[in-house]
Amino acid sequence: MKALHVLRTVERSLLVTLFLTMVLLYTGSVITREIGGSFASRFAWIEEAVRMMNLFLVFLALGLALERGKHVGITNLRERLPAPVLRALLKTVDAIGVCFSLYVAWLAFDLVQFVLKSGQRSPTLGVQMGYIYLAPVIGFLLLALRYGLSFFNIIDRFQTEESAE
Repeated sequence: MKALHVLRTVERSLLVTLFLTMVLLYTGSVITREIGGSFASRFAWIEEAVRMMNLFLVFLALGLALERGKHVGITNLRERLPAPVLRALLKTVDAIGVCFSLYVAWLAFDLVQFVLKSGQRSPTLGVQMGYIYLAPVIGFLLLALRYGLSFFNIIDRFQTEESAE
């Protein structure tokens, strides 16, 4: 559980840092475009950097969102099922979630390798595009971890703040 707490703290810190950096960079970009004139062209890289950070922000948040029960779900059926059937259904969903997330991470990793071999680089930053494709690999691995933890009852991803009180 301590490792999970450390992982949550690292994820949250990274997400907050990414988000605040995106806000600051984009705000600076807007300001330089408004008052910078030709000087603003030197900051064209900011929009590309913010787009890349946004990709990492979305994919890195997958696991935390699942753990907190923030993924979209249909609760009408879930609320009407008897407890034993509901438990079996939730375990099935968790098992399928682990398998699907690992499969997508594997496909994304193949894509990372392919793009790295191509040598493709981003236009303004010059970053190898393969590194950008690491976002779904990491995100879906974190998602698979959360599904696995839910499967083994280490976390309760269906418990909301209201039901915890």
